[in-house]
Amino acid sequence: MLIVLVVFWPAVLPYVVGGALLGGSGVVSWWLWRTDRMVRARDCRWRQEDAVVAGRRTLAEVDAMTVTDFEELVAALCRRDGCTGVRGVGGAHDNGADVVGRLPDGRTMVIQCKRYAPSSTIASRELRDLLGAKVHFRADVAVFVTTTRFSRPSERFAVEYGILVVHRDHLGC
Repeated sequence: MLIVLVVFWPAVLPYVVGGALLGGSGVVSWWLWRTDRMVRARDCRWRQEDAVVAGRRTLAEVDAMTVTDFEELVAALCRRDGCTGVRGVGGAHDNGADVVGRLPDGRTMVIQCKRYAPSSTIASRELRDLLGAKVHFRADVAVFVTTTRFSRPSERFAVEYGILVVHRDHLGC
């Protein structure tokens, strides 16, 4: 076999060189593709970690949270946005409030957090409970934060009594 190769070397040489170049360019292309994928994956992980540190979550992540985690997220978002004295008061006998604190302009706030399924709606009776919490805590601002949407009567109630409502479309934090 070696003798045949040596005899026909001038005729075979272009095919050997072409195969070597083609194989080499394939290996280099694969290596560049793999390196690009690894760098992009690292960048994506870094951006996700950075978003978590900054307090941003996707709606899927917010939907998967426990009630307590959701309340802590809302409190962390308030702190991130300059509120002071923010503390969670949720739990049994919370008097209708989950988070209380002070806005950057000095006004006091009371927040009610409800983590419900995206398909449900908030009824106006829950906003009435928050209005009672506003009176109980002597707060200047009442805020209702939910992972769902508000019913039409609850929206009218919030407008009538000056309750700030934050629904799922605003939670892409």
